Amino acid sequence: MDADGVRERAGSLPREPGVYLFEQGRDDKRRVLYVGKAVDLRDRVRSYADPRSERIAKMIERAETIDFAVTDTETQALLLEANLIKRHRPPYNVRLKDDKSYPLVQLTDHAVPRIEVTRDPEDGATVYGPFTDKGRVETVVKALRETYGLRGCSDHKYGNRDRPCLDYEMGICTAPCTGEISETEYAEDVEAVTRYFEGETGVLADPLRREMEAAAQAQEFERAANLRDKLGAVEALHGEGDTAVSDSGGYQTTDVLGAAVEGERAIVARLHAEGGKLVERDRHTLEAPDGEGTAGVYRAFIPQYYAERELPDRILCAEDPADPDIEAWLESEGVTLGVPGAGREATLVDLALKNARQRGGTDDETGRLADALGIDRPSRIEGFDVSHAQGRSAVGSNVTFVDETPEKGDYRRKKLTEQNDDYANMRELLRWRAARAVEGRDDRPDPDLLLIDGGDGQLGAARDALAETGWDVPAIALAKDEELVITPDRVHDWDDDAPQLHLLQRIRDEAHRFAVQYHQTLRDEVSTTLDDVPGIGPETRKRLLRRFGSVDNVRTASDEELTAVDGIGEQTAETIRSRLQ
Repeated sequence: MDADGVRERAGSLPREPGVYLFEQGRDDKRRVLYVGKAVDLRDRVRSYADPRSERIAKMIERAETIDFAVTDTETQALLLEANLIKRHRPPYNVRLKDDKSYPLVQLTDHAVPRIEVTRDPEDGATVYGPFTDKGRVETVVKALRETYGLRGCSDHKYGNRDRPCLDYEMGICTAPCTGEISETEYAEDVEAVTRYFEGETGVLADPLRREMEAAAQAQEFERAANLRDKLGAVEALHGEGDTAVSDSGGYQTTDVLGAAVEGERAIVARLHAEGGKLVERDRHTLEAPDGEGTAGVYRAFIPQYYAERELPDRILCAEDPADPDIEAWLESEGVTLGVPGAGREATLVDLALKNARQRGGTDDETGRLADALGIDRPSRIEGFDVSHAQGRSAVGSNVTFVDETPEKGDYRRKKLTEQNDDYANMRELLRWRAARAVEGRDDRPDPDLLLIDGGDGQLGAARDALAETGWDVPAIALAKDEELVITPDRVHDWDDDAPQLHLLQRIRDEAHRFAVQYHQTLRDEVSTTLDDVPGIGPETRKRLLRRFGSVDNVRTASDEELTAVDGIGEQTAETIRSRLQ
C-alpha cells in the first residue's frame, strides 16, 4: 500500500473513536500487521501516509487493506486495542513479553513430586517465587534436598529403575523410585518443604543450626562455616519481600512500575505490594515505542498488561504516562495512578527502575553476543536442528528465543523427507521456514539471527536455502564437539564461561531437545510387529519401545525385563516371546 492508498482509505473512515488494523492478504487468509487506537479514526489513519519511522514505513508497504472497529469511548478503544494485540500478535506492534529472568521453585504435580529451580514451570506444579537471587535459591533448594531427600531427577530417570542413583549415595535423595522410602513418608517430607516456602523458616533453619553447632563443637570449623553461610541463605530467602510500602489511604494492593529504554527494546519492572509488604517482582520486555521515551513505554505497557488482569488499588510510575485515555480508564476502575516525588514510595520507584536497568548496556548475554559478532543486538533468535534414525522419521525443529527467553508459542516443527543426509535435511528445513516468511505465510516476526545446530556443512546448507528464497536474515552455526561458533566469515573459539556462548548453547540445546522429542513421537507412531501381539495396545507398545529402543531388543529381552514394563504380565511376556521368534 502506498501513501495515496492510505489517504484514500482514510477518507472513507468515520470521525469517531475506535481501532484500526493494517492487514496483509484478503478474506480468510488475512494477517494483521498492526493494530492502533484513535480518538478520530479518519485523522489517525491519514497520518500513516507520512510514516514516522522506517519500521512503520515497511509495515505500510506490506499492508493491503485497513480494517477498523468503532467504539463508544476512547477508553473502550484503548481496551480493544490491547485485546486485539494479544489475540493477533501483530509483528509491527509494541508487543509485551513476559521476562522470566527471575528464578522460581517448583514442586511438580506428581504422586512423588520433584523439586527444582526453573524459569519455566510445568503445568499443574506448585510454584514459589519469583526470587531475585538465583545463587541463594539454589543454595536453599540444595539444603532442602539434603535435609528432606526430595528427588530432583527427570521423569525419564525416575521411571523403571531397579537400584537408586548417585543422588541417593550422596544423601540428597531418599530414592522413592526403588521403594527406599514409602510414598506416605515422602509426602510428609514434601509437606515440610511446603511449610518452609510458606514462611515457616524453622523447618529448615533449625536442623541446619543444630548441625552447625555440632560441627563447631567437633572443631570442624570449615564445615561449620559452610553451614553458617547456608543458614544465612535459608533465613534470608523469605526476607526478599520485606520492603515496606505505605498502606495509608486505604490502598490494599500497589503496583510500582519502572521503565528503561535500550535501543529498540524497553524493559518494565513491576513490584507488587499487598498490605504494605512487597510480595512479587517481575520484568517484562517490549519494543520501545518510536521516539516516545519512557512515557511511551508506560502508555504501551499499562493497557496491555492490565487489560486481562486484576487491577491493583494503586499504580505508581517513575514518570507520568501523560495519556488521558489511560487515566480515565483507571479512574473508572477505581485505580489511583501516581508519580511519587519523595518518601517511601519514591524509594520503591527507584528500586523498580534499578530492576528495569539490571541488564542494560552490553552486560547481558545478548549484548555480549552482538559485540562479539559485530552485529546489531539480536533480540529475537531462532534455532534449528534435525533428527532422524538412519534417514527414517526425519524431522526438523525451529525454536524461538526473545530476549534470552524461550518463546514456546512460536516453536514450530516439520516432518522432512526421509533421507540419511544431514545437510539436505537442514537445507529443506530452512527452505521451508524462509519460503513461509517471504510469502507472508508465517505469522511470526522475522528473527534477527538464525542459529544452526551443526558445523560448516550445516551452515552452508542453511545459507543455500536462504539464498534460494531471498530471505535476508543472518545465520551462524554452533558445532557440538568443540563448541565453535561458525559464521560465514570466520570461526569463533570463545572461552567456556563466555556469556554469549552460554546463550547460544541454550538455544542450540533447546532446538535439539525439541527435534529429538518430535522424532521420538513419530517413531512411537510407526507400526511395528508388536501391533499384532494380543494384549499389546498403543500405550504398552510405546512403553516397550521406549524401554528397549527397538523391536529386536524386545525380542531378545528376558521375561524379567519384559514384566518390569508397566502393563506386561507373565502371560503377555510369554506371548511376546512366542510371536516375535
